[in-house]
Amino acid sequence: MPEAINAHRLHSLFKQMVDLYTPSGKEEQLTQFLEEYLAGTNLKVERQPVDETRANLLISAEGSRCEHLFLGHIDTVPAYDIEQFEFSEREGICSGLGTADMKGGCAAMIEAFLTAAEQKALGSSAVLALVVGEEETGDGTRALLETHTFRSAIVAEPTNLKPCTEHYGYVELLVRAFGYRRHAAMSNRDTNAIHALLRFLIRLEDTVERDEPETVLNIRDLHSAESGFAVPDRCAVRVDLHITPEIKAGAYADGLKQFVNTCLSESKASRYEVEFPTMADGYRLEPDNELVVKLKGIYEELSIDWSPAAFKSHSDANMLRDAGCSPIILGPGQLAKAHTIDESVAFNQVEAAAAVYVKLLTGL
Repeated sequence: MPEAINAHRLHSLFKQMVDLYTPSGKEEQLTQFLEEYLAGTNLKVERQPVDETRANLLISAEGSRCEHLFLGHIDTVPAYDIEQFEFSEREGICSGLGTADMKGGCAAMIEAFLTAAEQKALGSSAVLALVVGEEETGDGTRALLETHTFRSAIVAEPTNLKPCTEHYGYVELLVRAFGYRRHAAMSNRDTNAIHALLRFLIRLEDTVERDEPETVLNIRDLHSAESGFAVPDRCAVRVDLHITPEIKAGAYADGLKQFVNTCLSESKASRYEVEFPTMADGYRLEPDNELVVKLKGIYEELSIDWSPAAFKSHSDANMLRDAGCSPIILGPGQLAKAHTIDESVAFNQVEAAAAVYVKLLTGL
Protein backbone atom coordinates (compact mmCIF):
# COMPACT_ATOMS: atom_id res chain seq x y z
CA MET A 1 0.00 0.00 0.00
CA PRO A 2 1.57 3.33 -0.99
CA GLU A 3 2.64 5.39 2.02
CA ALA A 4 0.92 8.39 0.42
CA ILE A 5 -2.49 6.99 1.32
CA ASN A 6 -3.43 8.23 4.79
CA ALA A 7 -5.28 5.18 6.06
CA HIS A 8 -6.21 6.78 9.40
CA ARG A 9 -7.72 9.80 7.65
CA LEU A 10 -9.56 7.56 5.19
CA HIS A 11 -10.98 5.39 7.97
CA SER A 12 -12.15 8.41 9.98
CA LEU A 13 -13.84 9.98 6.95
CA PHE A 14 -15.51 6.71 5.99
CA LYS A 15 -16.94 6.26 9.49
CA GLN A 16 -18.27 9.81 9.65
CA MET A 17 -19.93 9.46 6.25
CA VAL A 18 -21.69 6.22 7.20
CA ASP A 19 -22.84 7.68 10.53
CA LEU A 20 -24.89 10.28 8.66
CA TYR A 21 -28.27 9.02 7.41
CA THR A 22 -28.62 10.05 3.77
CA PRO A 23 -31.35 8.21 1.85
CA SER A 24 -32.20 9.65 -1.56
CA GLY A 25 -33.79 13.06 -1.13
CA LYS A 26 -32.15 13.68 2.27
CA GLU A 27 -28.47 14.02 1.39
CA GLU A 28 -27.92 17.65 2.39
CA GLN A 29 -26.39 16.93 5.82
CA LEU A 30 -23.62 14.87 4.20
CA THR A 31 -23.17 17.42 1.42
CA GLN A 32 -22.58 20.14 4.02
CA PHE A 33 -20.27 17.91 6.05
CA LEU A 34 -18.09 17.13 3.02
CA GLU A 35 -18.02 20.76 1.95
CA GLU A 36 -16.72 21.72 5.41
CA TYR A 37 -14.34 18.72 5.50
CA LEU A 38 -12.67 19.82 2.26
CA ALA A 39 -12.52 23.51 3.17
CA GLY A 40 -8.95 24.70 3.57
CA THR A 41 -7.46 21.94 1.41
CA ASN A 42 -5.76 22.47 -1.94
CA LEU A 43 -8.92 21.35 -3.69
CA LYS A 44 -11.53 23.48 -5.39
CA VAL A 45 -15.02 22.57 -4.13
CA GLU A 46 -18.07 23.71 -6.06
CA ARG A 47 -21.69 23.18 -5.12
CA GLN A 48 -23.97 22.36 -8.07
CA PRO A 49 -27.69 22.78 -7.31
CA VAL A 50 -29.94 19.83 -8.21
CA ASP A 51 -33.17 21.15 -6.72
CA GLU A 52 -34.24 23.67 -4.06
CA THR A 53 -32.66 21.76 -1.16
CA ARG A 54 -30.06 19.40 -2.67
CA ALA A 55 -26.77 19.78 -4.48
CA ASN A 56 -23.89 17.82 -5.98
CA LEU A 57 -20.32 18.57 -4.95
CA LEU A 58 -17.68 18.97 -7.69
CA ILE A 59 -14.08 18.62 -6.47
CA SER A 60 -11.01 19.33 -8.59
CA ALA A 61 -7.76 21.21 -8.92
CA GLU A 62 -8.03 24.89 -9.74
CA GLY A 63 -8.58 25.43 -13.45
CA SER A 64 -9.61 21.83 -14.12
CA ARG A 65 -10.82 21.04 -17.66
CA CYS A 66 -13.05 18.24 -16.32
CA GLU A 67 -12.25 15.66 -19.01
CA HIS A 68 -11.99 12.65 -16.69
CA LEU A 69 -14.75 12.04 -14.17
CA PHE A 70 -14.58 10.21 -10.87
CA LEU A 71 -18.19 9.63 -9.85
CA GLY A 72 -19.67 8.62 -6.52
CA HIS A 73 -23.18 8.93 -5.15
CA ILE A 74 -23.66 9.88 -1.50
CA ASP A 75 -27.27 8.75 -1.16
CA THR A 76 -28.35 5.33 0.08
CA VAL A 77 -31.51 3.27 0.09
CA PRO A 78 -33.70 3.76 3.21
CA ALA A 79 -32.50 2.02 6.38
CA TYR A 80 -34.01 -1.31 7.36
CA ASP A 81 -33.79 -0.14 10.98
CA ILE A 82 -33.49 3.59 11.59
CA GLU A 83 -32.03 2.80 15.04
CA GLN A 84 -29.19 0.66 13.68
CA PHE A 85 -27.84 2.05 10.43
CA GLU A 86 -24.54 3.46 11.69
CA PHE A 87 -20.93 2.38 11.28
CA SER A 88 -19.53 -0.60 13.15
CA GLU A 89 -16.38 -2.65 12.64
CA ARG A 90 -15.18 -6.10 13.55
CA GLU A 91 -11.89 -7.65 12.46
CA GLY A 92 -11.51 -5.17 9.60
CA ILE A 93 -15.04 -5.63 8.24
CA CYS A 94 -16.96 -2.33 8.23
CA SER A 95 -20.73 -2.63 8.48
CA GLY A 96 -23.54 -0.11 8.17
CA LEU A 97 -25.90 1.43 5.66
CA GLY A 98 -24.02 2.57 2.57
CA THR A 99 -20.68 0.96 3.44
CA ALA A 100 -20.64 -0.96 0.14
CA ASP A 101 -23.05 1.17 -1.87
CA MET A 102 -21.19 3.40 -2.01
CA LYS A 103 -19.74 5.48 0.82
CA GLY A 104 -16.64 3.28 0.85
CA GLY A 105 -16.01 4.14 -2.78
CA CYS A 106 -16.77 7.83 -2.21
CA ALA A 107 -14.40 8.03 0.78
CA ALA A 108 -11.67 6.29 -1.26
CA MET A 109 -12.09 8.80 -4.10
CA ILE A 110 -11.95 11.76 -1.70
CA GLU A 111 -8.78 10.38 -0.11
CA ALA A 112 -7.25 9.87 -3.56
CA PHE A 113 -7.94 13.47 -4.55
CA LEU A 114 -6.54 14.74 -1.21
CA THR A 115 -3.41 12.61 -1.61
CA ALA A 116 -2.80 13.67 -5.22
CA ALA A 117 -3.29 17.33 -4.30
CA GLU A 118 -0.87 17.07 -1.36
CA GLN A 119 1.71 15.51 -3.67
CA LYS A 120 1.04 18.33 -6.15
CA ALA A 121 0.31 15.57 -8.66
CA LEU A 122 -3.38 16.20 -9.27
CA GLY A 123 -3.74 17.01 -12.93
CA SER A 124 -6.05 19.62 -14.37
CA SER A 125 -8.16 17.13 -16.30
CA ALA A 126 -9.88 15.26 -13.45
CA VAL A 127 -12.96 16.08 -11.38
CA LEU A 128 -14.67 14.19 -8.57
CA ALA A 129 -18.46 14.50 -8.58
CA LEU A 130 -20.29 13.43 -5.44
CA VAL A 131 -23.87 13.28 -6.63
CA VAL A 132 -27.28 12.84 -5.03
CA GLY A 133 -30.30 10.82 -6.04
CA GLU A 134 -28.73 7.78 -7.71
CA GLU A 135 -30.85 5.30 -5.79
CA GLU A 136 -34.08 6.95 -6.98
CA THR A 137 -34.23 9.01 -10.18
CA GLY A 138 -30.58 9.76 -10.99
CA ASP A 139 -31.33 13.49 -10.85
CA GLY A 140 -27.86 14.31 -9.51
CA THR A 141 -26.00 12.84 -12.48
CA ARG A 142 -28.62 14.21 -14.85
CA ALA A 143 -27.93 17.72 -13.51
CA LEU A 144 -24.18 17.11 -13.84
CA LEU A 145 -24.50 16.13 -17.50
CA GLU A 146 -26.58 19.19 -18.29
CA THR A 147 -23.51 21.37 -17.66
CA HIS A 148 -20.50 19.10 -18.23
CA THR A 149 -19.19 16.57 -20.75
CA PHE A 150 -16.54 13.95 -20.00
CA ARG A 151 -14.26 11.75 -22.07
CA SER A 152 -14.00 8.95 -19.52
CA ALA A 153 -15.18 8.07 -16.04
CA ILE A 154 -14.57 5.82 -13.07
CA VAL A 155 -17.79 5.03 -11.18
CA ALA A 156 -17.28 3.71 -7.64
CA GLU A 157 -20.15 1.20 -7.52
CA PRO A 158 -19.25 -1.98 -5.59
CA THR A 159 -17.46 -4.42 -7.91
CA ASN A 160 -15.14 -6.16 -5.42
CA LEU A 161 -12.42 -4.11 -7.16
CA LYS A 162 -12.97 -5.96 -10.43
CA PRO A 163 -12.95 -3.44 -13.29
CA CYS A 164 -16.29 -3.67 -15.09
CA THR A 165 -15.67 -2.71 -18.70
CA GLU A 166 -19.10 -4.06 -19.67
CA HIS A 167 -22.42 -2.82 -18.35
CA TYR A 168 -25.81 -4.48 -18.70
CA GLY A 169 -28.78 -2.60 -20.09
CA TYR A 170 -31.94 -2.12 -18.08
CA VAL A 171 -35.67 -2.24 -18.69
CA GLU A 172 -38.15 -1.43 -15.92
CA LEU A 173 -41.61 -2.84 -16.60
CA LEU A 174 -44.80 -1.69 -14.88
CA VAL A 175 -48.07 -3.55 -15.58
CA ARG A 176 -51.48 -2.73 -14.09
CA ALA A 177 -54.37 -5.15 -14.48
CA PHE A 178 -58.01 -4.46 -13.64
CA GLY A 179 -60.74 -6.97 -12.80
CA TYR A 180 -64.09 -6.93 -11.01
CA ARG A 181 -64.72 -6.28 -7.36
CA ARG A 182 -67.07 -8.77 -5.73
CA HIS A 183 -67.57 -10.65 -2.46
CA ALA A 184 -64.60 -12.85 -1.55
CA ALA A 185 -66.80 -15.95 -1.53
CA MET A 186 -67.75 -15.22 -5.14
CA SER A 187 -64.15 -15.14 -6.38
CA ASN A 188 -63.57 -16.25 -9.94
CA ARG A 189 -59.90 -16.64 -10.82
CA ASP A 190 -60.45 -15.48 -14.38
CA THR A 191 -61.72 -12.09 -13.19
CA ASN A 192 -59.26 -11.64 -10.30
CA ALA A 193 -56.63 -9.02 -11.21
CA ILE A 194 -54.02 -10.65 -8.99
CA HIS A 195 -54.46 -14.04 -10.66
CA ALA A 196 -54.13 -12.42 -14.09
CA LEU A 197 -50.76 -10.91 -13.17
CA LEU A 198 -49.52 -14.00 -11.34
CA ARG A 199 -50.15 -16.10 -14.44
CA PHE A 200 -48.35 -13.50 -16.56
CA LEU A 201 -45.36 -13.45 -14.17
CA ILE A 202 -45.03 -17.25 -14.21
CA ARG A 203 -45.03 -17.25 -18.02
CA LEU A 204 -42.50 -14.40 -18.10
CA GLU A 205 -40.13 -16.12 -15.67
CA ASP A 206 -40.39 -19.42 -17.55
CA THR A 207 -39.70 -17.70 -20.88
CA VAL A 208 -36.68 -15.75 -19.60
CA GLU A 209 -35.24 -18.80 -17.87
CA ARG A 210 -35.62 -20.88 -21.03
CA ASP A 211 -34.68 -18.38 -23.75
CA GLU A 212 -32.54 -15.72 -22.02
CA PRO A 213 -30.29 -17.37 -19.44
CA GLU A 214 -28.08 -14.27 -19.15
CA THR A 215 -30.99 -11.88 -18.46
CA VAL A 216 -31.42 -11.00 -14.78
CA LEU A 217 -35.13 -10.77 -13.85
CA ASN A 218 -36.35 -9.35 -10.55
CA ILE A 219 -40.01 -9.06 -9.52
CA ARG A 220 -39.60 -5.93 -7.46
CA ASP A 221 -43.09 -5.59 -6.05
CA LEU A 222 -46.69 -6.72 -6.47
CA HIS A 223 -49.54 -4.62 -5.06
CA SER A 224 -53.32 -4.97 -5.14
CA ALA A 225 -56.20 -2.81 -4.00
CA GLU A 226 -56.90 -2.99 -0.27
CA SER A 227 -60.26 -4.58 -0.81
CA GLY A 228 -61.05 -6.11 2.56
CA PHE A 229 -63.06 -9.35 2.35
CA ALA A 230 -63.55 -8.94 -1.38
CA VAL A 231 -61.98 -9.77 -4.71
CA PRO A 232 -59.52 -6.94 -5.53
CA ASP A 233 -60.40 -5.06 -8.69
CA ARG A 234 -56.84 -4.01 -9.54
CA CYS A 235 -53.24 -5.13 -9.19
CA ALA A 236 -49.86 -3.73 -10.28
CA VAL A 237 -46.48 -5.37 -10.69
CA ARG A 238 -43.05 -3.81 -11.25
CA VAL A 239 -40.31 -5.93 -12.82
CA ASP A 240 -36.60 -5.21 -13.34
CA LEU A 241 -34.88 -6.80 -16.34
CA HIS A 242 -31.12 -6.46 -16.72
CA ILE A 243 -30.10 -7.39 -20.27
CA THR A 244 -26.75 -8.11 -21.90
CA PRO A 245 -24.87 -5.19 -23.49
CA GLU A 246 -25.56 -6.12 -27.12
CA ILE A 247 -29.36 -5.97 -26.69
CA LYS A 248 -31.00 -2.59 -27.29
CA ALA A 249 -33.35 -1.67 -24.46
CA GLY A 250 -35.98 -0.13 -26.78
CA ALA A 251 -36.22 -3.20 -28.98
CA TYR A 252 -36.33 -5.46 -25.93
CA ALA A 253 -39.18 -3.38 -24.47
CA ASP A 254 -41.12 -3.65 -27.74
CA GLY A 255 -40.89 -7.44 -27.60
CA LEU A 256 -41.79 -7.43 -23.94
CA LYS A 257 -44.89 -5.35 -24.61
CA GLN A 258 -46.04 -7.84 -27.22
CA PHE A 259 -45.51 -10.63 -24.68
CA VAL A 260 -47.61 -8.76 -22.08
CA ASN A 261 -50.35 -8.17 -24.65
CA THR A 262 -50.45 -11.85 -25.55
CA CYS A 263 -50.61 -12.98 -21.91
CA LEU A 264 -53.17 -10.47 -20.65
CA SER A 265 -55.41 -10.43 -23.70
CA GLU A 266 -55.91 -14.14 -23.06
CA SER A 267 -56.90 -13.43 -19.45
CA LYS A 268 -60.27 -12.05 -18.44
CA ALA A 269 -58.91 -8.89 -16.89
CA SER A 270 -61.27 -6.09 -17.87
CA ARG A 271 -58.31 -4.02 -19.05
CA TYR A 272 -54.59 -3.53 -18.45
CA GLU A 273 -51.87 -0.89 -18.84
CA VAL A 274 -48.19 -1.31 -19.72
CA GLU A 275 -45.43 1.22 -18.97
CA PHE A 276 -41.64 1.30 -19.14
CA PRO A 277 -40.66 3.97 -16.57
CA THR A 278 -36.91 3.48 -17.10
CA MET A 279 -34.87 2.08 -19.97
CA ALA A 280 -31.12 2.20 -20.56
CA ASP A 281 -28.84 0.59 -23.12
CA GLY A 282 -25.82 -1.35 -21.94
CA TYR A 283 -22.33 -1.02 -23.39
CA ARG A 284 -19.00 -2.77 -23.79
CA LEU A 285 -15.64 -0.93 -23.84
CA GLU A 286 -12.96 -2.21 -26.19
CA PRO A 287 -9.67 -3.54 -24.73
CA ASP A 288 -7.73 -0.72 -26.41
CA ASN A 289 -9.88 2.00 -24.82
CA GLU A 290 -7.58 4.65 -23.32
CA LEU A 291 -8.90 4.31 -19.75
CA VAL A 292 -8.92 0.50 -19.92
CA VAL A 293 -5.26 0.48 -20.98
CA LYS A 294 -4.25 2.91 -18.21
CA LEU A 295 -6.12 0.98 -15.55
CA LYS A 296 -4.70 -2.36 -16.66
CA GLY A 297 -1.20 -0.92 -16.31
CA ILE A 298 -1.98 0.24 -12.76
CA TYR A 299 -3.27 -3.19 -11.80
CA GLU A 300 -0.08 -4.77 -13.09
CA GLU A 301 2.02 -2.21 -11.18
CA LEU A 302 0.12 -2.88 -7.93
CA SER A 303 0.13 -6.67 -8.51
CA ILE A 304 -3.67 -6.87 -8.58
CA ASP A 305 -5.29 -9.53 -10.72
CA TRP A 306 -6.74 -8.02 -13.91
CA SER A 307 -10.10 -9.75 -14.48
CA PRO A 308 -12.52 -7.45 -16.31
CA ALA A 309 -16.18 -8.22 -15.66
CA ALA A 310 -19.70 -7.08 -16.49
CA PHE A 311 -21.77 -4.89 -14.14
CA LYS A 312 -25.17 -6.55 -14.10
CA SER A 313 -27.15 -3.79 -12.45
CA HIS A 314 -28.41 -0.35 -13.44
CA SER A 315 -26.28 2.68 -12.54
CA ASP A 316 -25.55 6.26 -13.49
CA ALA A 317 -22.88 4.89 -15.86
CA ASN A 318 -25.65 4.16 -18.36
CA MET A 319 -26.39 7.90 -18.53
CA LEU A 320 -22.70 8.72 -18.86
CA ARG A 321 -22.36 6.36 -21.81
CA ASP A 322 -25.41 7.89 -23.51
CA ALA A 323 -23.67 11.26 -23.13
CA GLY A 324 -20.59 10.05 -25.07
CA CYS A 325 -18.43 9.14 -22.05
CA SER A 326 -16.49 5.87 -21.59
CA PRO A 327 -17.20 4.72 -18.00
CA ILE A 328 -15.59 1.88 -16.07
CA ILE A 329 -17.36 0.68 -12.92
CA LEU A 330 -14.78 0.07 -10.19
CA GLY A 331 -15.24 0.23 -6.45
CA PRO A 332 -14.74 -1.57 -3.14
CA GLY A 333 -17.38 -3.93 -1.79
CA GLN A 334 -19.65 -6.54 -3.29
CA LEU A 335 -22.87 -5.78 -5.13
CA ALA A 336 -24.43 -8.77 -3.34
CA LYS A 337 -23.98 -6.92 -0.03
CA ALA A 338 -25.61 -3.69 -1.26
CA HIS A 339 -29.20 -2.91 -0.22
CA THR A 340 -29.10 -5.63 2.45
CA ILE A 341 -29.58 -5.55 6.21
CA ASP A 342 -26.00 -6.82 6.72
CA GLU A 343 -24.27 -4.47 4.26
CA SER A 344 -20.50 -4.40 4.79
CA VAL A 345 -17.10 -3.99 3.17
CA ALA A 346 -13.55 -4.90 4.17
CA PHE A 347 -11.63 -1.73 5.04
CA ASN A 348 -8.47 -3.01 3.36
CA GLN A 349 -10.44 -3.06 0.10
CA VAL A 350 -11.44 0.59 0.61
CA GLU A 351 -7.71 1.32 1.07
CA ALA A 352 -6.86 -0.63 -2.07
CA ALA A 353 -9.47 1.32 -4.03
CA ALA A 354 -7.92 4.60 -2.86
CA ALA A 355 -4.51 3.36 -4.00
CA VAL A 356 -5.84 2.53 -7.46
CA TYR A 357 -7.66 5.85 -7.75
CA VAL A 358 -4.62 7.92 -6.73
CA LYS A 359 -2.41 6.03 -9.21
CA LEU A 360 -4.92 6.76 -11.93
CA LEU A 361 -5.22 10.42 -10.93
CA THR A 362 -1.48 11.01 -10.94
CA GLY A 363 -1.14 9.29 -14.31
CA LEU A 364 -3.78 11.29 -16.15
